[in-house]
Amino acid sequence: MATAIDSQQKKRLRRPRWIKEPFNREARAGYLFILPWVIGFLVFTLGAMVYSLVISFTNYDLSTDTATPVGFSNYELLFKDPKVMTSLGNTLYYAVLSVPLEICFALLLAYLLHRIPDRGAGIFRIIYYLPKMTPSVAAASIFLLLLNGNSGAINGFLGLFGIDGPQWLIDPDWMKPSIIIIGLWSVSGTMLILLAALKNVPKDLYEAAAIDGAGSIRQFFSVTLPMISNALFFCTIVLTIAALQVFDQAFLLFYRDTASGSPDAALFVGVYLFQQAFQQFNMGFAAAIAWLLFVIILLITVVQVRFGNKFVYYEGGR
Repeated sequence: MATAIDSQQKKRLRRPRWIKEPFNREARAGYLFILPWVIGFLVFTLGAMVYSLVISFTNYDLSTDTATPVGFSNYELLFKDPKVMTSLGNTLYYAVLSVPLEICFALLLAYLLHRIPDRGAGIFRIIYYLPKMTPSVAAASIFLLLLNGNSGAINGFLGLFGIDGPQWLIDPDWMKPSIIIIGLWSVSGTMLILLAALKNVPKDLYEAAAIDGAGSIRQFFSVTLPMISNALFFCTIVLTIAALQVFDQAFLLFYRDTASGSPDAALFVGVYLFQQAFQQFNMGFAAAIAWLLFVIILLITVVQVRFGNKFVYYEGGR
């Protein structure tokens, strides 16, 4: 009996720690819960990515499901097609302007909600979050009316102050700003994250700052912003990734009617990818565009994480 126990103890000692611990009861339950997500990721995300990488080196015919290898021709075409560079420029322009505006607007809404007493805050949170629940098609239809250069409500409002509003949906110089304005409509998700961060700022810090003579503005920049910098950093990364993949606003406003040709001022990478894949049926070239966008997003995210962490306060960190 003693010999059997000793042999079992020796086996436990020989078994590496990283093999033994993950298979206890709690770990098995955790793996079981995340198993559907893992399967979905492997099949519908990772599998699709690998397949798109394969067809990016081919001339893929969707109708016959056949692929003819073409080597790096699709990637060479990326640098020869002027619309690829145009769409990249428009996308970067949109991301650089939209992300800071969305962060500031969401922070303003979150700060206003934070100032409301808890008893009456629930109804305002629901009202502020409702735009996020609006389908993209419905929101685009509303803004088609609001941004109409001749009879739109926005130009009508500007006219009250003697300002002659632009042709938002016709003038190429105002197409991207109009899409940025539409993007501000759905910042409710970012607002909730920032609101939660504001709720977690210790009140003791405000009291200490007030004792030192700091006013509301000084408290905001010296206490609030540093304490929610981690949430701001997270929202910046997420919004940047989303901005570089912008599609629905531009497509619904300018490209859903294939008979009318919109100028390239509203051509984003996502829109051009869709056109190549599902209108021109150049699946191989579209896959190459997708991987170019993936590499750009990856590089920008790495740079943000590498340099942005220096300005983020983590509680308990050095």
